[in-house]
Amino acid sequence: MTTSGPSDRSKRGTERQNWVERRREKIRAEIERNRRGEYTVPTWVLALALVLIVGGWLALIFLA
Repeated sequence: MTTSGPSDRSKRGTERQNWVERRREKIRAEIERNRRGEYTVPTWVLALALVLIVGGWLALIFLA
């Protein structure tokens, strides 16, 4: 049986704080890239657009 002492709790709090700081830094970096014009469209958005275009084209062919 293990018990979590104060050192375990403080360690988890530090890990969570570090995670939050890393996340904020990633967000800041992304905003800076976007402001410089380095914005890229996510791959899933491009894939969704392709599926919609091909699906619409096929619908026109088979339903016309």
